[in-house]
Amino acid sequence: MNHKTKRRLPSRHDLAPLMQFKKPEFDATTRRLDKALTIEDLRRIAKRRTPRAAFDYTDGSAEAELSIARARQAFLDIEFHPAILRDVSKVHTGWDVLGGPVSLPFGIAPTGFTRMMHTEGEIAGAHAAARAGIPFSLSTMGTTSIEEVKAENPLGRNWFQLYMWKDRDRSMALVERAVAAGYDTLLVTVDVPVAGARLRDTRNGMSIPPALTLRTVANALPRPQWWIDFLTTEPLSFASLDRWSGTVAELLDTMFDPTVTFEDLAWIKSQWPGKFVVKGIQTVADARAVADLGVDGVLLSNHGGRQLDRAPIPFHLLPAVAAEVGGDVEILLDTGIMSGADVVAAIAMGARFTLIGRAYLYGLMAGGEAGVDRAIEILAAQVERTMRLLGVTCLEELTPHHVTQLVRLAPRASTER
Repeated sequence: MNHKTKRRLPSRHDLAPLMQFKKPEFDATTRRLDKALTIEDLRRIAKRRTPRAAFDYTDGSAEAELSIARARQAFLDIEFHPAILRDVSKVHTGWDVLGGPVSLPFGIAPTGFTRMMHTEGEIAGAHAAARAGIPFSLSTMGTTSIEEVKAENPLGRNWFQLYMWKDRDRSMALVERAVAAGYDTLLVTVDVPVAGARLRDTRNGMSIPPALTLRTVANALPRPQWWIDFLTTEPLSFASLDRWSGTVAELLDTMFDPTVTFEDLAWIKSQWPGKFVVKGIQTVADARAVADLGVDGVLLSNHGGRQLDRAPIPFHLLPAVAAEVGGDVEILLDTGIMSGADVVAAIAMGARFTLIGRAYLYGLMAGGEAGVDRAIEILAAQVERTMRLLGVTCLEELTPHHVTQLVRLAPRASTER
């Protein structure tokens, strides 16, 4: 039996709910950032808008870039275990970290050459961090001074990252400036006896300031705004260093000190009155060794894969370090974080806090300060949604029972007898 569908002309009342035209957005930056729903979206925008040398400096890592790929894959290779029928109408995403409150379980990592990615540089990151209630970390290789960051972020938490140079007096002069400016935490990086082989930078001839070659000019043609900003603002330089004319690799190799030992670390700690964190821990034994020095925190990190390629994956190392020193020090983690779910997984497995580097810089390159705000907004929403879907209302409720680290890379059985 055939049934003929009855048809009629739609009425104005029927059409009205369907005719909801979105108000046009005339600001190009806002329009661009509104389309970004993930950090990977921001990365794609950043790549379109930033010259190759600057983008590759941010995006790249050492040698075959296996470490960063493995770190990101480790976060993808997890299984969450949600609890159902919990009241998650209210979720709290903050707690105390290193003696002070944070609104979210992540902060902005120290990054070098930041004004090369976008002229707003560290100031954009400091402003965005202050609004979000999270710490901002300034690098020794930063392009904004210790004092200027503090002036632009007077009420927020400012952390300073230190490289120990061959010139110890100059290194400690920076520490004294950070103390005087009121920075509350020192991150001492210990995984840089020499610079890693960052091949993208070598192939791009990456120098400071960026060199205007035929290749860079050709690459800049579709990215005029970056060059307009670069050429019409304060010349790019290291705020904590003398001006440098040469490649990045040459600069790093003249600075980094391969003679630094645990004794030097203890001496630096004695000079710092605030919280003291060791950045670049990659073994359980080293975590224990620095914990025994009385530090406040250990930061599990392989430098974003930018030093030793095939280095340990910080997220995989986390459970063992948490078991060994979690009762003695706070554990922080970076490398490979590209979503709020990654952050939640790290907290569940024993981290007290995480730091984002590339994720923040992709936002900066995509839209300056507004882009950093968008990166934080994306991650914060993902953190909160993941917590709700797991059935937890605060960070304290996250435990290793919420996460399984699935095995992709596992050691081969030993054949030794």
